[in-house]
Amino acid sequence: MRIGIIGPIGCGKSTLSKLLSEHYHIPMIEEPVEKNEFLPLFYEDKEKFALLSQNAFYSSLFLLMWRTRNLESVVCDSTLFSNLVFTELLRLEGFMTAYEVALTYAIADEHLKRIPDVDIHLVIVREEKQLFENVRKRGRDIEKDQEEYLKFHYGNYYDVLDRIFKNYKVPKERILYLKVDDMFQGEEFEMICRTIEEKYAALNK
Repeated sequence: MRIGIIGPIGCGKSTLSKLLSEHYHIPMIEEPVEKNEFLPLFYEDKEKFALLSQNAFYSSLFLLMWRTRNLESVVCDSTLFSNLVFTELLRLEGFMTAYEVALTYAIADEHLKRIPDVDIHLVIVREEKQLFENVRKRGRDIEKDQEEYLKFHYGNYYDVLDRIFKNYKVPKERILYLKVDDMFQGEEFEMICRTIEEKYAALNK
């Protein structure tokens, strides 16, 4: 079972990925964005570093997914589709030009040809208030004073993701939208696992 976790900033992608990795005893592909040298540059000057940072993030994630392409089971705390949402949002905000977006899509398309798709695209759904609270709690310096950027991100994320899924003709049966409150709560985590297992069983009938 290959699971790809998708969701807006602060939704808990890494947290859920770690929990699922431990629960199912399968490897986790951890997106290297937080350690990427371009991330602080991006937050400092989005217009100047949007294109460079986005493609740096794509390339790092692609290499991780390429190296694990032959694993039967894995959980990814991000996917190339997830990253494309950021590209579209940066275009809508005016930080990336149409040419830069087209170039990014061309690179992403080449990446996607070379790695296997995940079985389930698990989309974490949270309320905007909770997303802001999660970002506040984790207290990353680079995310301070980013309220306007995050507000736009949260307000448009799921609509943009839907368009990307449709554009790439991702089968609806492989997409799992999952509303999450407290994934550390035993009953809720059991529900998450049960929902994933039911989805996977239905795909393999």
